[in-house]
Amino acid sequence: MESKRQVTVEPSLLHGEAYSERPHDGAALNGHRPQVMDADGFHDASERILASINQVIDGKADAAKLALTVLLAQGHLLLEDVPGVGKTLLAKTLARTVDCTVSRIQFTPDLLPSDVTGVSIYNQSSRQFEFRPGAVFANIVIGDEINRASAKTQSALLECMEEHQVTVDGHSYQLGLPFMVVATQNPIEMEGTYPLPEAQRDRFMARISMGYPDKEAEIEMLETHQASSPLVKVTPVVTANDVAAMIATVQQVYVSTAIKEYTVAIGRATRDSARLRLGASPRSLLQLLRAAKATAALDGRDFVLPDDVVDVAESVLAHRIILDRKAASSGDTPQSILRGILASLPVAQETPGAGRRDRHTA
Repeated sequence: MESKRQVTVEPSLLHGEAYSERPHDGAALNGHRPQVMDADGFHDASERILASINQVIDGKADAAKLALTVLLAQGHLLLEDVPGVGKTLLAKTLARTVDCTVSRIQFTPDLLPSDVTGVSIYNQSSRQFEFRPGAVFANIVIGDEINRASAKTQSALLECMEEHQVTVDGHSYQLGLPFMVVATQNPIEMEGTYPLPEAQRDRFMARISMGYPDKEAEIEMLETHQASSPLVKVTPVVTANDVAAMIATVQQVYVSTAIKEYTVAIGRATRDSARLRLGASPRSLLQLLRAAKATAALDGRDFVLPDDVVDVAESVLAHRIILDRKAASSGDTPQSILRGILASLPVAQETPGAGRRDRHTA
């Protein structure tokens, strides 16, 4: 559904058509379950995606890899930083590398929940109500400046982000695979904004702070980006079916009992910390493990190492925990507390990849 306000859909097969209910099958794509991708195919597809993103976003290879990690782990991404550092550009570049449906929502105070989820419209010819899908009915949904919309509109994303479905007028409509929400927000400008509540932040698998580029990357940007936007040269390098197959491959990555215990120990340590008012939720630990599995797959392994958990722990957990007043006044940050917790915990001793081979040599 295209709104006269702030919603654009490009291109969507659902645009302008009545949408019917589908049975719940979160692992299916167009009625078929995706096949697991072989090691070489997975590596080639991930390299094509990262190369395409890195051609547009100068000097942010780590952010590009984390964005791809979240996509393959079936999570959602929150890009939080000051204006002008490439948050929306990263989101749009990731979306354009995949040949799938993409929608963009410019969140503003007058945006309505029905603009996001869709609305039932009475069809006089058929004398029935027909559901017209909102902008959330796309494989990749870009929510620009999400904290500028009211809490009522923000909450319209809660169900789809957690359950991959939308319920309107008592009817549930299943979203497709892959499905990812990429939201941006400016953390320093508070006037006219509605801060995301903890329940909403907890639904984002990871948060990225882009940061300023280094000197060389900034000079390269001035040389290559001044004539035209680099986005015009971005073309899809993988299909939605390829991404679905990559997601299915990530789901097959092996996780040992020791790695699971290590993940739980991290979460419980945040809840027991005297410097934290709110620790990591059970949902966050599940998403931490999913992100670690995607990290392992991108590194060419079919098993998770403790380093995979550590690599994504800050991005997955830092935006979910809340400091107490004493810790905040003393200059502590969620990142510094997480680093201290990770440094103090014993690393899993079980060999996670026992009897398994590197994906590149398989």
